[in-house]
Amino acid sequence: MIKRLSDLNKGEKAIIQSFDQDEIYLKLMEMGCVPGEEVVIENRAPLGDPISIKIAGYALSLRQEEADKIWVETVLIA
Repeated sequence: MIKRLSDLNKGEKAIIQSFDQDEIYLKLMEMGCVPGEEVVIENRAPLGDPISIKIAGYALSLRQEEADKIWVETVLIA
């Protein structure tokens, strides 16, 4: 199922598919958020912002507005 990264819950795994086309997508790609990369939601701040994710072997914190611009496909965990 395709959805925004910001819509995933803690522990969910997904594959990055695309970005909303605005100026932030270049910044996200420089941080390792590239299409095809697997991402796992590690944690959320108590009020939901920021979001801690694991990507490419390291932890990265994203603001809610940044995570809203990343489209992912969820991975079913067997």
